[in-house]
Amino acid sequence: MVENPSREEQMQTLVKKISAYIEQYHGGSAELVNFEDDIVTIRLGGACLGCPLSASTLKGWVQGTVHQFFPGVEVVAAEE
Repeated sequence: MVENPSREEQMQTLVKKISAYIEQYHGGSAELVNFEDDIVTIRLGGACLGCPLSASTLKGWVQGTVHQFFPGVEVVAAEE
């Protein structure tokens, strides 16, 4: 019998795929820090650190992709 992955496991898999894309095309990375109460916290790394477009990457690309697969997620935030 195959067990269904939890929402957190599904989010972890999605963020790993997002990170692979960011790494391949931009030299950065994304890591899931927390996923609780429909709030996702992401840590951007690599070339994203200090990049003036990192907020656009987070809010545009990462948040947009998360919302495609998890429409109930209310907030995608960067780790402070």
